Amino acid sequence: MVQYAEAFEPPGGYGAAPIPVDPQVQQWFQAVDSDRSGKITSRELQQALVNGNWSHFSDEACRLMIAMFDRDNSGTIDIYEFQQLWNYIHQWKSIFERYDADRTGHIEQQELMRALSDMQYRLSPNFVSTAIAKFDRTRKSLTFDNFIVFCVQLKLITDAFMARDTNRSGQITIGYEDFLSLAILNKP
Repeated sequence: MVQYAEAFEPPGGYGAAPIPVDPQVQQWFQAVDSDRSGKITSRELQQALVNGNWSHFSDEACRLMIAMFDRDNSGTIDIYEFQQLWNYIHQWKSIFERYDADRTGHIEQQELMRALSDMQYRLSPNFVSTAIAKFDRTRKSLTFDNFIVFCVQLKLITDAFMARDTNRSGQITIGYEDFLSLAILNKP
């Protein structure tokens, strides 16, 4: 029997009815929504988020975060979607800080292995090493935004795999274009 991670479900779940907006979230939303459109783009989000070393989040991290909560596929998120993203970012930050034991602002392989294990992912050290190298070949560690990208991609692909693994065997048969949708387009 294969174990699948169930960590990282957005608060309230996908498609949940809007909940009252926290005043602090509303204040941040207004600060991030620089064009006052009532929607936040990945570019606006990127300008608002920084890593521990004060570098802005990557384009990919912001695009993935927007896409994760963008229910109408507009490329933007409204205040309710932003509130869900806000909650998620705080969850990710808490996990990142818990496992960045040496407080370098980077998670190294052993720290990531512990974090993934606690999130119920059972991945080999070789896979984790290869995944980390995708983000940083020199230092071989993840910054906070890369940690988010890795976790989002891992969740999306795991969810897509689980949807296809109906008998929970840990194996699926997949067509070429379905595979490409998962690998290239990140579409479950």
